[in-house]
Amino acid sequence: MPNRLAHETSPYLLQHADNPVDWWPWSADAFEEARRRGVPVLLSVGYSSCHWCHVMAHESFEDPDTAALLNEHFVPVKVDREERPDVDAVYMEAVQAATGQGGWPMTVFLTPDAEPFYFGTYFPPAPRHGMPSFGQVLEGVRSAWTDRRDEVGEVAGRIVADLAGRSLTESLPADRRPPRPEELHTALMGLTRDFDAVRGGFGGAPKFPPSMALEFLLRHHARTGSAAALEMVQATCAAMARGGIYDQLGGGFARYAVDATWTVPHFEKMLYDNALLCRTYAHLWRATGSDLARRVALETADFMVRELRTDHGGFASALDADSDDGSGKHVEGAYYVWTPEQLRAVLGEKDAEFAAACFGVTEEGTFESEPGHGGGGASVLQLPDTDRPVDAERLASVKERLLAARAERPRPGRDDKVVAAWNGLAIAALAETGAYFDRPDLVQAATDAADLLVRVHMDWQARLHRTSRDGTPGANSGVLEDYADVAEGFLALAAVTGEGVWTEFAGFFLDTVLLQFTTEDGALYDTAADAETLIRRPQDPTDNATPSGWTAAVGALLSYAALTGSELHRTAAERALGIVTALGGRAPRFIGWGLAVAEAALDGPREIAVVGPQDDPATAALHRAALLGTAPGAVVALGSPGSDDSGEVPLLRDRPLVDGRPAAYVCRHFTCERPTTDPEELAERLRR
Repeated sequence: MPNRLAHETSPYLLQHADNPVDWWPWSADAFEEARRRGVPVLLSVGYSSCHWCHVMAHESFEDPDTAALLNEHFVPVKVDREERPDVDAVYMEAVQAATGQGGWPMTVFLTPDAEPFYFGTYFPPAPRHGMPSFGQVLEGVRSAWTDRRDEVGEVAGRIVADLAGRSLTESLPADRRPPRPEELHTALMGLTRDFDAVRGGFGGAPKFPPSMALEFLLRHHARTGSAAALEMVQATCAAMARGGIYDQLGGGFARYAVDATWTVPHFEKMLYDNALLCRTYAHLWRATGSDLARRVALETADFMVRELRTDHGGFASALDADSDDGSGKHVEGAYYVWTPEQLRAVLGEKDAEFAAACFGVTEEGTFESEPGHGGGGASVLQLPDTDRPVDAERLASVKERLLAARAERPRPGRDDKVVAAWNGLAIAALAETGAYFDRPDLVQAATDAADLLVRVHMDWQARLHRTSRDGTPGANSGVLEDYADVAEGFLALAAVTGEGVWTEFAGFFLDTVLLQFTTEDGALYDTAADAETLIRRPQDPTDNATPSGWTAAVGALLSYAALTGSELHRTAAERALGIVTALGGRAPRFIGWGLAVAEAALDGPREIAVVGPQDDPATAALHRAALLGTAPGAVVALGSPGSDDSGEVPLLRDRPLVDGRPAAYVCRHFTCERPTTDPEELAERLRR
């Protein structure tokens, strides 16, 4: 019999709707039930494409004996961390403070007042590698709750007091100023020390795509000419694109590599990673003209549209790591890996030998799905950088046939909920990639996603719902990253299309950021002032898999101020950048987007107004030169002179044609150089 999760819309929660565990969704009713029964709450947090979440579900939550123990002595609450990042952030902070590590599934035991007192992540069904079994944990917590209730209450009280006492206000410099050039140079030196000069990326295993740090390095190179900054980007992007973390057949990136060489990925594919990396490779192409960067940007954009686009025009959250291996067993990576025998079955002997050499497929294999449980001998496809010339036409034919054969395999599951923030990232990536490479279909896909966010996610007060599914908004309110990333995406779309209405919508969302998320001292919170009260109001300026809401908001505020001349938005951005001044030199890998925004602030950012009829090739040439300029964080406005369109942005006002010809104006703080009608001259100005 289905439990209470059967009425939810989250694909992750629905995956647990038939568990024998009597799950509750996160709600006041769940905690009231715990109070009524006098039992603790088990909070289990995960997400649909999380491999170990599936493992724990199969091992424990589908087990009738475990479920009976849970149901009798606890109120079990299941949370999709992608729907409720605020709940996840608050309790993950407690888990990390108590254990020194975190991850998903996150397992936390709470009092009926939602105060945490015992923590963990994955627990196995039997004791393993020094870990207690989940059953032992449940019995231990039940015993402590029954026999030592006062002690449990004291522990919970201390944890909540510790969390409440943490504040980022003291991290802000007294004058709330943005970073200076020398401080950004210090951040560059910090990244250089962490850089893996042999294999690209930063740090060791596991290795995650450092999208935000790469954007900082590209902007730093554009502002200073630093060869070292560009070399780190080029080496990292080449290593990722040639490694197993990149899908050599279908395009798109897996979440991370389990090793330091980018060889074996954790196979889940997330919208946010691919949106960020698509934009990174497009910006690398813009800076260098790299054919590799162009190919990967376009293949990743095509992957997002082909595999993640929903029927309502938005983009789904993720593809699972696991899929049926053909025997009915769900195995991580089964959809993506190949053996020599499988190559021969599709390609024949000679082309299989060619493909194995190109993609690094060996008899030994590079991937074992479950160590100690078989599955060895398969290889993750890579594209090693060798001096050996490759027959490009033959390689393309091989890829096409392998991709068609792979499409016949059981596909990984798709989490089809639409998350506002991640769709904002996708809008920015697809709009810019489409503009750079003359792909109007990609710009249209970005526009369709933006339309969905306005129609479905935005209410009449310009407040955002965080998620939707099947064209219906979810019940959860948007958090800071939703407002920030959607504003960022809309501003990028406005720059590409010249449709000022997207700038107007971005302004609505940024006004909400100022009213609901920003404090008097210049700091930002991750939840709105009128959001549900948790044991702590979450606040984190550091990047995780995506830009932090704090620094993403700063970037959008800065761009909006450059387009509109708003001192209110500019001042808010500069004050909030104080956190980058405080943290950039100490932890540059974890505040990369903030460093990238600081580069834009130092450069102006430059404001480019392109005026002329949009159907005039001369206007199009100037517009393209403006979009391809590498000045850090530059903003672009496109419009016709003298237009009375309500969507026109202030940057376009009083910008006449020059001798009747389309013209471009390059400005800083609305103070402009003389206009130019020459695209090459415009490009040169934006390189200076």
